[in-house]
Amino acid sequence: MREYIEELKPTIDCVFNHLHENPEISWKEYKTTEYLKTFLECRGFDVQVFGDSTGLVVEVGEGSPCVALRADMDALWQEVDGRFQANHSCGHDAHMSMGLGAMLLLQKAGFPSKGKLKFIFQPAEEKGTGALKMIEQGVLDDVDYLYGVHLRPIQEIRDGEASAAIFHGAARFLTGEIIGEDAHGARPHLGQNAIEIGASLVNEIKSIHLDPMVPYTAKMTKFHAGSDSGNIIPGKASFSLDLRAQTNEVIADLSEKIETITEYLSKLYGVKITLETKANVAAAEVNEEAQHFMEKAIVDVLGADQVREPIVTSGGEDFHFYTLKKPNIKATMLGLGCDLQPGLHHPKMTFNRDAIYAGVEILARTLMHTLEGTGNGRNGD
Repeated sequence: MREYIEELKPTIDCVFNHLHENPEISWKEYKTTEYLKTFLECRGFDVQVFGDSTGLVVEVGEGSPCVALRADMDALWQEVDGRFQANHSCGHDAHMSMGLGAMLLLQKAGFPSKGKLKFIFQPAEEKGTGALKMIEQGVLDDVDYLYGVHLRPIQEIRDGEASAAIFHGAARFLTGEIIGEDAHGARPHLGQNAIEIGASLVNEIKSIHLDPMVPYTAKMTKFHAGSDSGNIIPGKASFSLDLRAQTNEVIADLSEKIETITEYLSKLYGVKITLETKANVAAAEVNEEAQHFMEKAIVDVLGADQVREPIVTSGGEDFHFYTLKKPNIKATMLGLGCDLQPGLHHPKMTFNRDAIYAGVEILARTLMHTLEGTGNGRNGD
């Protein structure tokens, strides 16, 4: 495959540059979807799009097993040089380029005669809802193996190295309201101070104790109450909470504790406190067989001495909803070293773009190893 990579480099560079310069936020990836659709159709691929969402799917071949590759599409909305804009600071432009590059590489090398390959370009990963939409669309109904990729920061893994699994943690983002009545500053007994209730909420969250062997955090990330009138005690407030845990079981326990606390404070202060889940990301469930196929591909491309242990990170990824909702799917995600700094989601994030070519070949070889390793009765041995 190496000779085809050299031939494809100008095309992959062109794709990356276009995607990088034309970022779109979650559920607004209209031009990105159209660009990928047109690009792939011009190269002979049959593309499936959706009437009620962005994203696209390409299938090649037929039969069993069905081996899929997923790439996320959306950019972040953040301030860059004093102006808020869509910005690919999480590497999704590179992920799409690698997914598309893997398709072109396999097309040149020759698609396998048995089994089905499925390429999924998924919207709204940053919202934690894109994978759930793909599941709802039935995209994963026939998938046996699923692979993904994520660029990793230099603090985790060096350029030229790769890991065959990423153990992302679970995350849950909540918004809430404290709903009471304002009171005169001279008559605090006639109302409830939403700021004091918010302080109680922060203190109660700090008192949560779960299994100390599993990393977890819960914290308030936004609180707003009051107005320009300093002599009014605010009865209403809005807030946000960020919950993190390394396992799906602990994030569920953490969420239950938060609900219990808000119910208690609501009764204690005589106000209504609402909670709404705005985003929910599952922790990783990595399959050893899928991990084996990917590690074999990393060895093929980078060498055995460049393979690193699975990465454990508190960051979240909605990729893991696929295995949570479809437990039969065997999945893992490539962690690709690329000199990424200063960090993911930093507005000025940069990385060594040559790493994209290694990612393309690793992903293509992983798909082939999976089809070859399962098609003749082997189980990754």
